[in-house]
Amino acid sequence: MTLVAILSGAGVSTDSGIPDYRGPNGVWRRDPEAEKLVTYDSYMADPEIRRRSWLMRRSSPTWSARPNAAHLAVAELERRPGFAVRVITQNVDGLHQLAGTPERKVLELHGTARTVVCTRCEARSPMGEALARVEAGEDDPPCLACGGILKSATVMFGQRLDPAVLSEAMSVAKASEVFIAVGTSLQVQPAASLTGMAADGGARVVIVNAEPTPYDELADEIIREPIGTALPRLLRELA
Repeated sequence: MTLVAILSGAGVSTDSGIPDYRGPNGVWRRDPEAEKLVTYDSYMADPEIRRRSWLMRRSSPTWSARPNAAHLAVAELERRPGFAVRVITQNVDGLHQLAGTPERKVLELHGTARTVVCTRCEARSPMGEALARVEAGEDDPPCLACGGILKSATVMFGQRLDPAVLSEAMSVAKASEVFIAVGTSLQVQPAASLTGMAADGGARVVIVNAEPTPYDELADEIIREPIGTALPRLLRELA
C-alpha cells in the first residue's frame, strides 16, 4: 500500500471558478483591501468589515462551483487498490469531498467556508443558514445561542491553525511515500513546511504549480503544465 499525500492549494480550484489569492490575477493583487475582510482582528473590531464580509460570502463563487478534473482525479486515485490517499488542503471550498474523497481522508488546514462558528461559544451551524439570515435583512447576524459574533469556520489571518489538524497533517507528510504539492505557492507557513518534512522522510516529492516555489529544489519532479490536465495524468501514471 503506497501512501500518497496531496497538498492542494488554491490553484486546484481555479478551474472550478474559484480565484486564487496570490497568482497573477489573484484576489489580493486585484484588491489589497479585500485582505482586511479575512483578517481576524479587523473582523472582530469593525462591524463594517463584518457587513462587507457577509456580502462577500453571500456572493462567493464557492456555492456554484463544482469539482473539476483535478478533484475528480484525486478521488479516483483514492478508490484504486494499492493506494492510501490523504488530502491536506489549504482550500476551504469542500470540493475534494464533493468530488468523492471521503471526508475523513481530507485534512482542511484552513477550515471550511461551508460552516459558521461563534467566536464566543464556538457553536457551529451550516453557512447556508447564516446566509439565509443575511438574505432576509440581517447584515451582521449574531449567534442564535449566545449573541456572539459569527464568522466562517475558516482560519483567518491572525488565527492559529487547529493544532490537531496540523499535527495529523505533519504525521501524514512524514509517513508519505509520494508527496504531491499542487496549485500552491508554498509561501504560507506552516502548510508549506510539510513539503520539507515529506522530503526529509524520503518521499518522492512532486510540485505541480504554474510559478516557482521556495521548495522547488527539494522536488524530484516539477510540473508547470495546467493542473486540470497535469494532475490527472500524474495520478494515472503512479505505479
